[in-house]
Amino acid sequence: MYKINELLQFMDGYIGGSQWFVYLLLGTGLFFTLYLKFPQFRFLNHSLRIVRGKYDKEGDKGDTSHFQSLTTALSGTVGTGNIAGVALAIHLGGPAALFWMLMTALLGMTTKFVEVTLSHKYREVAKDGSISGGPMYYMKNKLNMRWLAVIFAIATVLSSFGTGNLPQVNSIANSVYSTFGIKHIITGTILAVILGFVIIGGIKRIAKVTEKLVPTMAIIYFLGALAVIIYNYDNILPSLAAIVNDLFTGTAATGGFLGAGLAFAFNRGVNRGLFSNEAGQGSAPIAHAAARAHEPVSEGLVALLEPFIDTIVICMLTGLVLLSSGVWKEKYENTFQITDLEILELVYDENKKADVEILSNHIAGKKKVNLMNGEILIEKGIIINSPTVLHARSIAEDIKVYKFDQLFEGTIIVENGKIKNPDIVIKGKSLLHSAPLTAEAFKKSFLGNWGQYIVSIGLLLFAFSTAISWSYYGGRAMIYLFGTKSLIYYRIIYVFGFFIASFTDTTIIWTLSGITIAFMTLPNLTGILLLHKDMKSTLKKYWIDFYKEFGKL
Repeated sequence: MYKINELLQFMDGYIGGSQWFVYLLLGTGLFFTLYLKFPQFRFLNHSLRIVRGKYDKEGDKGDTSHFQSLTTALSGTVGTGNIAGVALAIHLGGPAALFWMLMTALLGMTTKFVEVTLSHKYREVAKDGSISGGPMYYMKNKLNMRWLAVIFAIATVLSSFGTGNLPQVNSIANSVYSTFGIKHIITGTILAVILGFVIIGGIKRIAKVTEKLVPTMAIIYFLGALAVIIYNYDNILPSLAAIVNDLFTGTAATGGFLGAGLAFAFNRGVNRGLFSNEAGQGSAPIAHAAARAHEPVSEGLVALLEPFIDTIVICMLTGLVLLSSGVWKEKYENTFQITDLEILELVYDENKKADVEILSNHIAGKKKVNLMNGEILIEKGIIINSPTVLHARSIAEDIKVYKFDQLFEGTIIVENGKIKNPDIVIKGKSLLHSAPLTAEAFKKSFLGNWGQYIVSIGLLLFAFSTAISWSYYGGRAMIYLFGTKSLIYYRIIYVFGFFIASFTDTTIIWTLSGITIAFMTLPNLTGILLLHKDMKSTLKKYWIDFYKEFGKL
């Protein structure tokens, strides 16, 4: 398992986690923002009018309304990225990572507008009568680059598992287990059955579910987050100050947090921002292509709202909850994940400035320390002459070693800092990340321990709706590649994978998600950049036709 994760991390470092990918993503958003003269600000009010159906016409072709397309696409983006992803970004990069998530969203509003407009413009009617659209269709029908369309469609199928399926149910199962004590396999079984029932109904059933689910879950989560922020009101201004100050200096070591540099905060903030709002990834255009609209630009303007709602509103709320509560730099009792654990050769003290600097450089990959190789003696679950154990990028404390729920006696074998004994479970205090960190933050409010239930319920609704939407994205890609007959086989595998992932190691799944994001994003960004003139002329024609029919706004 560890070697698989190492390979995935290596790939992620050169693809989704690399600086060139981040610059390409932000650069594309910045280019279209300037090229189209800041549409995310100029057209925001107009977008809201379109969503309300003010300019709808009878006879518009499509399977869903503007609002249903928006909620379906939002259900695909509002998921673990808003709860677990924000927590992971702050855990990795400190408060400054939140700033880069927000910047990604502002530029992403334009990117989303462009990719949805072009995908809607070149959509097709499938053999079963349903609407099929997405980046693969503008690649084929306008660019005449069928090979690029095939690459994108294959990446979409893979990403439907790596982004929309596996990490979603994994986060749900972990959260439900930590909050309610329900075993992962039980959660996976129940949700897999429900998922199968929903997705068999196609986009119309999916849209009916998401148009009710998305607003409900957003309200529940918003109220819970507000309770935490108000309870910790005295930390709001210091939290905002930390976001800005750390942007220029990096985040220094504080509490159990061993520090993070500027580059890492930038990289992880943008990466997690993309995972959250999916701007540039090309996924949401597949949902929006099914919308009833006679003008592709109108649906693009609806999509412009997604990054605003998903990242600027919901992710900012989560970020303020984490920062104002202070949980991001505190250690908590938890069960260690072996893939997230390292045993060092020497002993380091986080109270010594020199040791903290050494460990900070090690974590950042600047200068690695020696990892342990050999055997460690365990007596009644306690490590004798313990070296430094890192878990979740922090020095672990109060460590206990178990085997089959009993305190372990004997020796454990360590190779290159990793434990090789099977069936060993380690518990102790360390930093948390992802959904467990957000759950701790929600306890720091008037609700007390009840706050964690909001996270569990919100995560369940957010993540499950994401899995529903991504089944549609992957299904449309399968239809493009292999025709409508392939859809049933894809859905069976999708539901089975959903079940299996409920009890699979989270670290590998999160790493995999970063890779699959990149494999979708690169062809899509290439395509929309090549069609920049087409986009501008389409937008110009939209306003000419609009003014003729409705007059000035």
